[in-house]
Amino acid sequence: MRRTLSVLALVWLALTAFALPAAAQIGLPADKGLPVVVRIGTTFVELQSFDQDAGTFTATVDVRVIWEDLRLRMTPDHALDPPLIYRGTDATDRLQGLWTPPIELINQVGDAAHTEIALRTYPDGRAELMQRTTATFSTPFDVTRFPFDRQKLQVEIATRLEPASNVVLQTRQDDLDFSRAASGAELEGWTLGLVDMRSVPLPGWYGASHSRIVASLAITRNPANLIAAMFIPLFASLLIPMLTIWLNRIEDGVFQIETFELVNLIIGGLFAVIALNFTVNADYAVLSAGDNSVSQLFALNYVTLGICLLVNILFYRYRVFETTLGRYGQEQLFLVLAWAIPVIVLTAAVAIVAVALV
Repeated sequence: MRRTLSVLALVWLALTAFALPAAAQIGLPADKGLPVVVRIGTTFVELQSFDQDAGTFTATVDVRVIWEDLRLRMTPDHALDPPLIYRGTDATDRLQGLWTPPIELINQVGDAAHTEIALRTYPDGRAELMQRTTATFSTPFDVTRFPFDRQKLQVEIATRLEPASNVVLQTRQDDLDFSRAASGAELEGWTLGLVDMRSVPLPGWYGASHSRIVASLAITRNPANLIAAMFIPLFASLLIPMLTIWLNRIEDGVFQIETFELVNLIIGGLFAVIALNFTVNADYAVLSAGDNSVSQLFALNYVTLGICLLVNILFYRYRVFETTLGRYGQEQLFLVLAWAIPVIVLTAAVAIVAVALV
């Protein structure tokens, strides 16, 4: 029994002796102190689609990760050597023997459709890992200025396995130069802009904080088609209830057109607005969940229909103002409303569009 324990102890010591160098090799490169500075750059190589209702986009992105590990430093006689380059399986095998920053694309939705890596190690101890990923990412979507809106397609890179006290992500000028939309990248219906790199701490457990870089590609909507498809019908539908006022005429204080004829026009306008609202929400469901120029114009249409229906009932059907103000007073009030209501409604409509443009 004692001999067996001795043999087990020797075996354990031997395994420990071989394990210690490997553990040290893949541990944090703390030779220059903590936290380890990891530089991040992001290029949007290709944009396949943007689902505005779901708040997701599918893209191919290159994430460049640069850090320094003095254990990779070569001897002075190799200081001018070119970097060692590894691709594909060679890069995967090489990564097994060195420490790599535990970065994650934390807003990735589901599994990546494609992933490819390449690695460079420099004689001075720098390492550069390039990771190309094709995947779907979640991104915030603001409909306030629709259809004159500007959005940001975000890729969030974080180190959730290491606190910010151990590993910190940074972006320097060289990384900003790398972070852009590729020259051939395009997204139908949108104009691509610049890429912004921001450091946004990621809260962790027990008060810990993790480092995070948010790469945001600015895109601007091309609104020409939407103006023709949405705004022209919305402005035209505003004229329907106003016709119920303009078509009537008053002679000697007596209205010449019966109420039911004009009310039928309002009912038809109501169904037209409801149909247009249904069509817009079917194509852009996200609009129904937020405050934007389109929903405001729909609300203005419903309010205008209600006001003109009230005018028809009070003036033409029950002639409330004739009994209180007399025929002359009713006529003057009608003439004022015939111009005041259209001016107020159209001014409000133009103001809604102008606010969205600013």
